Amino acid sequence: MGFRLLHLHLHGLFRSRDLELGRDADTGGQTLYVLELARGLAARPEVERVEVVTRLIHDRRVSLDYARPEEMIAPGASILRFPFGPRRYLRKEQLWPHLDDLADQLVARLQRPEHRPDWIHAHYADAGYVGALVSRRLGIPLVFTGHSLGREKLRRLLAGGGDHEQIEQAFSISRRIDAEELALAHADLVITSTRQEADEQYSRYGRFQAGRAQVVPPGVDASRFHPQGAALERQEIDGLLSPFLRNPELPPLLAISRAVRRKNIPALVEAFGRSAVLRKRHNLVLVLGCREDPRQLEKQQREVFQQVFDLVDRYDLYGQVAYPKQHRRDQIPAIYRWAAKRRGLFVNPALTEPFGLTLLEAAACGLPMVATDDGGPRDILARCDNGLLVDVTDLEALQDGLERAGADHSRWHRWSDNGIEAVSRHFSWDAHICSYLALMQQSLEVRKATGSFAASPVASSPLADRLLLLDLDQGLEQPDNDSLVALREHLQRETRTGQPSALGIISGRSLEAARHRFAELHLPNPGVWITRAGTEIVYGEGLEPDPDWSRSIAIDWDRSRVEEALQDLDAHLTLQDPVHQSSYKVSYLLRQSGEAILPLVRQRLRQRHQAARPSLRCHWFLDVMPLRASRSEAIRYLSLRWGLPLERIVVVASEQGDGELVRGLPATVVLAEHDPALDHFRHQSRVYFASRQSVSGVLEGLQHYRFLTRR
Repeated sequence: MGFRLLHLHLHGLFRSRDLELGRDADTGGQTLYVLELARGLAARPEVERVEVVTRLIHDRRVSLDYARPEEMIAPGASILRFPFGPRRYLRKEQLWPHLDDLADQLVARLQRPEHRPDWIHAHYADAGYVGALVSRRLGIPLVFTGHSLGREKLRRLLAGGGDHEQIEQAFSISRRIDAEELALAHADLVITSTRQEADEQYSRYGRFQAGRAQVVPPGVDASRFHPQGAALERQEIDGLLSPFLRNPELPPLLAISRAVRRKNIPALVEAFGRSAVLRKRHNLVLVLGCREDPRQLEKQQREVFQQVFDLVDRYDLYGQVAYPKQHRRDQIPAIYRWAAKRRGLFVNPALTEPFGLTLLEAAACGLPMVATDDGGPRDILARCDNGLLVDVTDLEALQDGLERAGADHSRWHRWSDNGIEAVSRHFSWDAHICSYLALMQQSLEVRKATGSFAASPVASSPLADRLLLLDLDQGLEQPDNDSLVALREHLQRETRTGQPSALGIISGRSLEAARHRFAELHLPNPGVWITRAGTEIVYGEGLEPDPDWSRSIAIDWDRSRVEEALQDLDAHLTLQDPVHQSSYKVSYLLRQSGEAILPLVRQRLRQRHQAARPSLRCHWFLDVMPLRASRSEAIRYLSLRWGLPLERIVVVASEQGDGELVRGLPATVVLAEHDPALDHFRHQSRVYFASRQSVSGVLEGLQHYRFLTRR
């Protein structure tokens, strides 16, 4: 049997044909790359199946194609669409609260042998987050490609004068960076398109391991991108662009990109407008995606287009700039050839360019480049020698580079020939696919040789038909006697049936302290204890610990080095008494309540390369635990270990820090006396906010979910 491959590409609009590239900031080069990669892999004899997971969308503003649960890409390759979050289309920054739901759905599917892939390839930070969770729970190897990275985006935005708080609100940048760190901590292999990405961008992440990074240059489809075009297609492109231009035969400066700030298109328009040389010698052609009603564009797109229109007006560029409202994806190769026929230049003025696929497409069609001196263009120019790199943050440098690049006709022809030959030799899809599969095979062999395949937990005899998890520390505080008696009777009645509902206890305390507190409630004995903030799992009356859970969370954990990493933060936190410490938990008390300390703690742990995570409870109590440990992950482990679907688990939450319990497929009851931090989960479908407190609220929630009603 051949390889079974699963790709995660979660945001944007993804389908097998007529990609809406440039429609918004989320539907761009990454979308095209994943689609072409899936096609190319499926065509290989050593690959049995390729599946691409993306989001199921029901939204009248987008095509019905995105509401199809499955779609074939090519023989052996298909798209699987999963619903998570609202039905409508969301930009990627709004997906974060819903990703745990997708991870739970994927685990439920992939634990079945017929669906289990040989590896998961996650594209971008959101997919990296989901891929890390699935890889952790099922032991499936993970490959990560960031495409662009949050730390680099933040650096660029701050350097451009951006406000950190506004950047956070617009881009959820801290969530993105945390997700990238998580993905890098779990990735067996990191694929980059350039060496600069690995050396200068990924290396800024605390959990990046340089030995796991491999450069695989992007591929170009030679059947579409080549220098030989038909007369009919030239006429078609003439009809698309010439109506804008007073002298259509002038060599064009061509830019093809999405209308987003990072692509820096207004700077190109301004450099063109400032230069009498460029205006005399060239036209400017901007292919910035399709647009109908400007009011339907995203705010960022509207702003970019408005800047372009304002600059055209300011420099009176009418008749010298073309910016068509519509184009088809299949016209893009012809646009490159049209520009090359007129001895034009392809211009990429992006502030950051990790990939550079359009540069390769242009080169394959014989069109030289002037590009940003960043990332992908550096590697491309080193191999192709087909243009110039410039500092696009300096308008004078951009203008000078464009003027120099178009001044020498004989050099233009040399650059054109160089690009065609070099793309054929170094950047074909065949070469890309061969390198990709070779790396996958090598990674799997290393895993087998080192015995690092972590098998997913094997379902044992059922723990219960259903599981109620109560928070002993907060959820059962000051119960009224009548409610406690009612809950006790319900649980005892369930115990007498053939497949009882088990009771589970969650606590940050030690097992001994938790048992002492639980004895006061006189409830039936719990089937499972999740203690010390999720780092310990113990079963039944025999109090049998789960050694597999301990082994799984111990990976890369070093308790003493965690303490060392945080020892100079004594102005902010102090170690709790030894009774609150354990092998897999370092517990602190904050000197000042609040979440402000968390970014600093995370930074210290990353700087010291510690696979650890901080968790804040009740605003004052900070636990630092193994990266793979949490109450939420312990619940997922139980689900897999005992073959108990997450949908049959009810969790009770009330305190700050319980957000991890509220995400994903388990049903959650939030008690009336809950911390305000939980209020923003009200929109989630499997979260019920009770009107009563303590055990009364628990009973109300159980009635809402019909948990104690035999089905």
